[in-house]
Amino acid sequence: MGGTTHNHTHNHPDLTGRKLIISILLNIVITVAQVIGGLLSGSLSLLSDALHNFSDVLSLIISYIATVLSKKKASTNKTFGYKRAEIIAAFVNALSLIIVAIILIKESVERFLNPQEIDSSLVIWLSIVAILGNGFSVLLLKKEASSNMNMKSAYLHLLTDMMASVAVLVGGLLMLFFKWYWVDPLLTFAIALYLIFMGYDLLKDATRVLMLFTPNSIEVDQIVNSINKIEAIKNMHHVHIWQLNEDEVHLEAHIDFNENIKLSQFDAILEDIEEELFHNYGINHVNIQPEFGKCDSKQIIVQD
Repeated sequence: MGGTTHNHTHNHPDLTGRKLIISILLNIVITVAQVIGGLLSGSLSLLSDALHNFSDVLSLIISYIATVLSKKKASTNKTFGYKRAEIIAAFVNALSLIIVAIILIKESVERFLNPQEIDSSLVIWLSIVAILGNGFSVLLLKKEASSNMNMKSAYLHLLTDMMASVAVLVGGLLMLFFKWYWVDPLLTFAIALYLIFMGYDLLKDATRVLMLFTPNSIEVDQIVNSINKIEAIKNMHHVHIWQLNEDEVHLEAHIDFNENIKLSQFDAILEDIEEELFHNYGINHVNIQPEFGKCDSKQIIVQD
């Protein structure tokens, strides 16, 4: 058996945690303000924005717990530690984005059919507060969102909420000056569709990782062909490739050798295999079962 690890650079987890806590506190303040404002003004758009903001608070708390868990050490009964925690958080958050979007679509259709006169000045001021609060949180998490699925899910919640607040502001202004009460549900509907579009992509990515699917960027046949070109190797078979989290891609396979080589020779060949897999395919954990003349299935993919 052989294995190797090539470490990647990580975002500083403590800084990420601090940024999430700031965003959580900001969103709690916004949610409370919008609920009170929505009840006082009779604005359904403010209350639906508050619902979205409340889902942000929950998603940010989930992301924060996942960030903390992912730092916990591995143990004998948790040999991978909690490395998957962030992927599960991304999955839950993406799913909740879609659920919130469906609720917003339902609300917007009902409001469109039955527009109500509301206190637009309160709506305008509270939407500005929400835009500033969410805008700050979005800027705070932007860097981490590009390299971490969990942070991306939190970032998307905040970004779409900021856009929802912009829509509420536009709606408030149009209601104040033109009495166009139908604009508000129309904008809410458009944002909900965008939410589904963004949430679905993230849900799909998280599902791929949780289901142990081969990463999209990796061609298994291509890997097998390149390894089979190494002189001492007869064939590579029984291949499994999966992503543990965003930093680790694992490969395990059986390799049939042409000759009954020594263990020291195998170690030298294993090093070549590891270099090839890491530099050309980004695979940083390799586990090889060496074989000589063994009667087993020589198919590339074997259903265990």
